[in-house]
Amino acid sequence: MKKIAILGSTGSIGTQTLEVVRANKDIQVLGISAGHNVHKLEEQVREFRPKLAAVFDEKAARDLAERIRDTDTKVVSGMEGLLELSGMPETEILVTAIVGMLGIRPTMEAIRAGKDIALANKETLVTAGHLIMPMAEKYGVRILPVDSEHSAIFQALNGEHKEEIHKLLITASGGPFRGRKRAELEKVTLADTLKHPNWVMGQKITVDSATLVNKGLEVMEARWLFDMDLDYIQVVVQPQSVIHSMIEFKDGGIMAQLGTPDMRLPIQYALYYPHRRYLDGMRLDFAKLRQITFEEPDMETFLGLPMAIEASKAGGTMPTVFNAANELAVRKFLHEEIRFLDIYEIIGQSMGRHTKSESPDLDEILAVEQETYQWIESRW
Repeated sequence: MKKIAILGSTGSIGTQTLEVVRANKDIQVLGISAGHNVHKLEEQVREFRPKLAAVFDEKAARDLAERIRDTDTKVVSGMEGLLELSGMPETEILVTAIVGMLGIRPTMEAIRAGKDIALANKETLVTAGHLIMPMAEKYGVRILPVDSEHSAIFQALNGEHKEEIHKLLITASGGPFRGRKRAELEKVTLADTLKHPNWVMGQKITVDSATLVNKGLEVMEARWLFDMDLDYIQVVVQPQSVIHSMIEFKDGGIMAQLGTPDMRLPIQYALYYPHRRYLDGMRLDFAKLRQITFEEPDMETFLGLPMAIEASKAGGTMPTVFNAANELAVRKFLHEEIRFLDIYEIIGQSMGRHTKSESPDLDEILAVEQETYQWIESRW
């Protein structure tokens, strides 16, 4: 019986992880967590009977404890609760599906406790990759990517030698505004932005897909996950979302991972790696597909990608500023307080004013995040 805990069990990745659990009878969920979605957590507690439920919001935690007082599930709250869940002695894998830099401390706690990490939290490596990857090596744990593009590279690498890689080719759908120019984005609405052509995702990541920030974050993550220089990571737009990413080797050969856009596949692969299990759902029908097309990303219109690369090359605390500025800008856009193109303006201004620190520890990373938030709030 495989024993897991899930950080962010009520979100898109978390709920799809539980779909994988339902389909396989040999996974036991010992811990679940959410920020404040008590209704969904109660449903999950009653179905999966975890030992621990962590709720970041303390008032919501008290509400959940009252709702499930007839069960044996212990309710904990705040960061201490997330850390307790992450280090549960009985678990083997922690699925980090929580959104934001809130996931860094719990991920580090799980690594110290010897847990493998099924990583779906982008911010962990984007802002603290220089801390996380050496920790994982020190404690002998595996970082198993759940993101579809990184999972595709991870799968294509299976049985290959890293030193023979020439280039990583990360694919992008192009998002809902693919082909549009900057002038056409002046008046796009929140509803327009949330209409992703291929994937069903949470709101934040859907907006990030539209700005190409998401692809920039994936490039930044890939640098750490696969120990690759940024000059050897290329983004290719593949509108059908059939090829999830590729590797080009030194001899010119290319390995690609293909499939339907279904996040359960990379989730299940991470949970059972290196083994594969049957997964229900649609299969690629090449007769119906007929063609797979490619384009270069438009980095003059969609500034999220080039700004992410700039932040990653600068290093130090600059990726934290990029990530924090985008996180708050997207939150404001989702609340319809700013326009779509203001997201780029906020990120650009935040990076432009920042004097980076070269080798930040976790406390400094979190302090820079808060300072960036405060600066943006004072001006927007």
